[in-house]
Amino acid sequence: MVDDLDLLVVGDANPDVVLAGAPDRLAFGQREHLVAGGSLVLGGSGAIVACGASRLGLRVAFVGRVGDDAAGRFVLAALAGRGVDTGGCVTDPALPTAITVVLTRDGDRAILTSPGCLGSLAAGDVDAGLVARARHLHVSSLFLQPRLAAGIAELFRAARAAGTGTSLDTNDDPSGRWGGGLHELLAVTDVLLPNEQEALAIAGRTDGDLAAAAHDLAARGPLPVIKCGAQGALAYAAGEPVRVGGLRVDVADTVGAGDSFDAGFLAGRLIGRDLRESLALGAACGSLSTRAPGGIDAQPSMAEALAAMTATP
Repeated sequence: MVDDLDLLVVGDANPDVVLAGAPDRLAFGQREHLVAGGSLVLGGSGAIVACGASRLGLRVAFVGRVGDDAAGRFVLAALAGRGVDTGGCVTDPALPTAITVVLTRDGDRAILTSPGCLGSLAAGDVDAGLVARARHLHVSSLFLQPRLAAGIAELFRAARAAGTGTSLDTNDDPSGRWGGGLHELLAVTDVLLPNEQEALAIAGRTDGDLAAAAHDLAARGPLPVIKCGAQGALAYAAGEPVRVGGLRVDVADTVGAGDSFDAGFLAGRLIGRDLRESLALGAACGSLSTRAPGGIDAQPSMAEALAAMTATP
């Protein structure tokens, strides 16, 4: 079958209600707080990766679950409006769409999610023909989707057999256990895309040694690509660490920056850039995405990202 998709993303999609300037502590008792700003935007790690990759010029499809409700229609319309193929998405007639409230303050954030149908997505919802059409398969938010997590290793093995590359961004594990068959999954994952805290947790390191964590993760099979926020990124390949710095930008909101990094890094690899160039492209995309509230409104085009990389000393 002809590869008519560059990237297939499987994972989470939901509306994000982003409130800026949240108080340090919420007061109940029906007290009302006024905050500095608020926006309703497309959220979910998988959805943000898909939109970022499409913005960069890739041919992208997304598979996820939404409810038969206004929130679900918002999600599908937002993805389609960014040029993402949503034909493989599942509308759940019984459960509502997941909704997230993001409270931001002083460069940090708290995230409250009502999962709705999020945990009902399963590997069986992903059409094998769609996987075979894609050059690369990316899965997001492993620990928020237990049914999907149970079948991802098999899905990745099938993808590899079809000649499709694989990548995983586990995102955080709310339980703190970092289990769920992760060891088996890493053995069939081409690229692992955690942030610093996730990399240390997955590697089981409590000493904070990020380079050692990258070495340990590489020994399990994947290429570890670790997102370090404003400091850029670190990968570990051929027995050596590879580092790039981030860009200096006026930050409005860091929500989804790691997902935009994922989109940039994967786009770099898919257009034939080497590891260091792909890291730099990912770092540029992640940095530039922080210029506006939410995860997708400031995602750069390929020309913008490459220009920002060139301008960086």
